[in-house]
Amino acid sequence: MFEEIDPRSPTPLYAQIAARVRVAIAAGDLSTGQSLPSVRTLARDLRVNPATVVQAYRDLAADGFVELRHGQGTFVQEVSAFLKDEERATRAQQMVRKLLEDGARLGVGAEELSRAFNAEVGAEISE
Repeated sequence: MFEEIDPRSPTPLYAQIAARVRVAIAAGDLSTGQSLPSVRTLARDLRVNPATVVQAYRDLAADGFVELRHGQGTFVQEVSAFLKDEERATRAQQMVRKLLEDGARLGVGAEELSRAFNAEVGAEISE
């Protein structure tokens, strides 16, 4: 779940960690009641400051994705279907924005990307 954390990204590490957890919850990869790695364990695994993980977990708790239980850990909360849908829509929009930025760097316009996207979707549907 955390393999794509990039310390060179302009996005702060805590935001990247929180985003990965949000996506995992929205996708159903993490279920209600499931515990997240401890702050120390995740900080060690990602080679980041524990305060970075604490900030990510606090943001997730503030947004209603996890519950922080003092002395017990961090656990996935019951998340409404609306919040899951909203998170997926946000991530989809970010993916499209990145695709457009990457295309622009290569000189590929939105229309050409749209045709390529539609061709791929058509190929997926026919399989």
